[in-house]
Amino acid sequence: MALEITDGNFEELVSGSEIPVMLDFWAAWCGPCRMIAPFVEEMHKEFEGRALVGKVDVDANPGIATQYYIRNIPTVLFLKNGKIADKQVGACPKSTLVNKLNALM
Repeated sequence: MALEITDGNFEELVSGSEIPVMLDFWAAWCGPCRMIAPFVEEMHKEFEGRALVGKVDVDANPGIATQYYIRNIPTVLFLKNGKIADKQVGACPKSTLVNKLNALM
């Protein structure tokens, strides 16, 4: 299962990460979020040790969603050195997410 990022562990896990980070902002009631969820889970395993792949439940963690101005879900942010390097809003093919994350390697 992809790493669960919360308001409580965000600073520790994401802000100080020396490897690229992919964060999937989602909610249980969101149909398109459920469409990309399997891709995020697969990428968590495929990129283990090379990138941090996590999920942020926007309903349970409004602090992170507010910090990054998340207005639509799913939104996937790609961070490098703590800064947004790329973004994907809406459902998309897995290849789109993989290509965006590979570009940060």
